[in-house]
Amino acid sequence: MFGFKRITVTPFQRAIEYRDGRIVSIAGPGVISRFFASGRIEYQLVDVSEPEVKLANVESHLRVAADAGVSVLAEHIDIVDVAPDQMGMVYKQNRLSALLAPGARALYWKVSVPVRVELVPLSEPAIAPERVRLMLSAALGSALAQDVVRYCTLKVIATHELGVLSIDGKFVELLTPGSYGFWKSARQVQIDVIDTRAQASEVSGQEILTRDKLSLRVNLSASWKVIDARVAKADVVDFKEALYRELQFALRMAIGTRTLDELLANKQQLDSVIFEQAAGRIAAFGISLISVGVKDLILPGEMKELLNQVVHAEKAALANVIRRREETAATRSLLNTAKLMEESPILLRLKELEALEKVSEKIGSLTVFGGIDGLMKQLISLKAA
Repeated sequence: MFGFKRITVTPFQRAIEYRDGRIVSIAGPGVISRFFASGRIEYQLVDVSEPEVKLANVESHLRVAADAGVSVLAEHIDIVDVAPDQMGMVYKQNRLSALLAPGARALYWKVSVPVRVELVPLSEPAIAPERVRLMLSAALGSALAQDVVRYCTLKVIATHELGVLSIDGKFVELLTPGSYGFWKSARQVQIDVIDTRAQASEVSGQEILTRDKLSLRVNLSASWKVIDARVAKADVVDFKEALYRELQFALRMAIGTRTLDELLANKQQLDSVIFEQAAGRIAAFGISLISVGVKDLILPGEMKELLNQVVHAEKAALANVIRRREETAATRSLLNTAKLMEESPILLRLKELEALEKVSEKIGSLTVFGGIDGLMKQLISLKAA
């Protein structure tokens, strides 16, 4: 059966002519008018506004054309093959738009927007040159972010941090502050960031028995910092958990070997003992212990009441001793005064005058007969009687 067909091709399209299922020509913009036998010749309009070739069975058509020595399709597309040891960076109009994985193959229409593919070697894990790393870092905020995360490891190490770089499970190096990027295709890249500033840890709510079998609740505070990031990450699963455990052990050992009186008498010594016991063990994790301090020694309610009674009794006894001591001193002073007055009549007369002065202060008016000498003689005679 024969027929006539008219096809309009826009500037953003191409018309692919199939004859007996094979691509025989590709027509550009314009009008195609053909008279053909139905079933043998077909046309397909494809969109070339986007550079990626989305033609069905395109690889099969390319292979058949190559076997037949026909290059109709190959003349209209660019073929990019990425080697297994390469990464493809696709630029559209000089902007990074996609990443091609190692071993990938991509086809682009030549008549579409300009496409450039940069093949980057993966012989070294570090992303080089620096402009490539910066471009990939910038792409994290775009639609390309998912591909960047899939194929790259990008990390910024702050001034107070160190990075521990491991590739395929093996330690490689310590990363000093700065910006880094690594290809992780065909390899496992891990960067663990460790803060090297002084930090604080709390060991709270520890129920511990003293040597005299009294239960205490103890809270401990410790300051520390990482001094060997590699050891802290490689030699222990979780160095913070290990730090907490060693502080807990040292605290329990220090409390359990002392009585309550010893703990209350010298709390500063307790801090020193805990520091000495924990510092050596913690150093094996790459951590330097700066200081430790017992914040609270909390007694149970009943024991607190008993301790308050003991303290009250001690203070009462001390007050009684002081009172008795003062009374003894006062009595001794009176005895010494009496001896002095016995030995010195003048001192006795002065004391009499002093007593008289005190008496006169409480009397509104005083009438004296016979003068002061007569009054003094009467007082002396009364005393003698």
